[in-house]
Amino acid sequence: AAIEKKAEDPVILDVRKLCSFTDFFVILSGRSTRHVQGLAETIEEELRSRRLSTTKAEGLNEGTWVLLDYNDIVVHIFYSETRKFYDIEGLWHDFTI
Repeated sequence: AAIEKKAEDPVILDVRKLCSFTDFFVILSGRSTRHVQGLAETIEEELRSRRLSTTKAEGLNEGTWVLLDYNDIVVHIFYSETRKFYDIEGLWHDFTI
């Protein structure tokens, strides 16, 4: 669903060996804060239609870094400049799928 809405640079990290709180990180970017917010809404709607709901959602108002926690999967949606700054893929590069 996010790809259809022009999400940029999607990456999946398998963090099962490192984290006790989740199995996978899904990381993607948006071109603007509004795009990031729209991607988050799209993902939430799609997963809700599959009977999955977030246990936690953060950053929706700011739109620079939105975190959607689905227990086994944590989705990080970044404004592209914020993603470069935090470089989560660089920190977890050994776990890219």
